[in-house]
Amino acid sequence: MTRLEFFRARTVLLASPRSFCAGVERAIDTVERLLAAPDRQDPVYVRKQIVHNTHVVADLAARGAVFVEELDEVPPGATVVFSAHGVSPAVREQARQRELTVVDATCPLVTKVHAEARRFAARGDTVVLVGHAGHEEVEGTAGEAPEVTVVIDTPAEAAALQVPDERRVAILTQTTLSIEETDQTIRALRQRFPDLHEPASSDICYASTNRQRAIEAIADRSDLVLVLGSANSSNSQRMVEVARRHNIPAYLIDDATEIAPEWLAAATTIGLSAGASAPAALVDGVIEALRTWGPVTVREHVTAVEDIAFAAPTAVRRLP
Repeated sequence: MTRLEFFRARTVLLASPRSFCAGVERAIDTVERLLAAPDRQDPVYVRKQIVHNTHVVADLAARGAVFVEELDEVPPGATVVFSAHGVSPAVREQARQRELTVVDATCPLVTKVHAEARRFAARGDTVVLVGHAGHEEVEGTAGEAPEVTVVIDTPAEAAALQVPDERRVAILTQTTLSIEETDQTIRALRQRFPDLHEPASSDICYASTNRQRAIEAIADRSDLVLVLGSANSSNSQRMVEVARRHNIPAYLIDDATEIAPEWLAAATTIGLSAGASAPAALVDGVIEALRTWGPVTVREHVTAVEDIAFAAPTAVRRLP
């Protein structure tokens, strides 16, 4: 098709809430404030990506943050920031042994799951952690009680699970999972273990829940759904899956440059959102890019209003 054939008026349904959540804002602000400290002389190291977004990481790196995979890359005595996804006690111990100054940017909602893992393990439960094996959050949570923690991802794994004592089983979940798929796994666990111990409230965080529901609200009205987020962003991936369950073409993109023209061929109404770790400016960039293909009318669809904020880590609050 020619560019003229692609040129037409389009409507963008802008899902809300979208973009940064309170935990992401807290983590990014932590690194920014450390970098801006007037008496800073040494580098600010960050273990792993502070949040799972390539643009955020690149921006902070350009401003002086040094991202490392493991603590043995950090000079003894240096300052290191733990990412929003949390770390295991073993990583904390390694930081202590290397005499690192730790600034913990773990999302408080992830910290909540860590506390639950310790509590369930202390009472003698097998801790069943529903999540994606290898994800940094899952590794950190499982590390609280690795000898009694089992990571599963599907209802089939739940149904087949064998444990030492079926009366002492507890469930936790990664905070960024699919609401629908996780509910199926939890139901399978409840059926498999009638005495299943559960946390007082869902471990899936408010931001993941709200963004999935916002996509749910616009999917059936869209010809195409675009979600801004990086490939390693679990919550962003889950948003794409929500749209696809409605049989709507949906794509995860890092920014507007990744929009394929053929996606727009039959799309007159485009659903648009951003994962909890994607900057809001990227959404504006997509809208401007779409305007090069014709007039765009933007309609925001609000399904929830978020007013949650988390206090900065103590070490950051003490900065001049």
